[in-house]
Amino acid sequence: MRIWSLHPRYLDAKGIVALWRETLLAKHVLLNKTKGYKNHPQLIRFKALKNPNDAIDQYLDSVLEEALLRGYKFDVEKITRPFKKIKTKVTEGQMQYEAKHLLKKLKQRDAKLFKQLKAVKKFEPHPMFSVIKGEIEDWEII
Repeated sequence: MRIWSLHPRYLDAKGIVALWRETLLAKHVLLNKTKGYKNHPQLIRFKALKNPNDAIDQYLDSVLEEALLRGYKFDVEKITRPFKKIKTKVTEGQMQYEAKHLLKKLKQRDAKLFKQLKAVKKFEPHPMFSVIKGEIEDWEII
């Protein structure tokens, strides 16, 4: 499971579909509707928030927005509305780690997008995250 800190615009088709599905799984974990992945490290930052359910719906909403821009037919009913918007933090180190991780994936899956993105100097975060100084997050598995 990977819930990217990077903006969904950087993901290829396979990546954004996987992100949607994996974040929906994360939502089910947060709602106690599944038995698996209950302690997955990617969920730590959501569980630490005041309202993790609103946060995951907000996260999904931005993924949905990107998917709709691409003409994908993701199910808007999967997002509970209304949700309270929040802003949370992600470290520069985490953003850099994820950018390298994504580029490694794209080099194998989507050479054209890899070529475009390898020139990006600074990747933007998902809209709910503000970037702060710091190393790779403690919850990241390297």
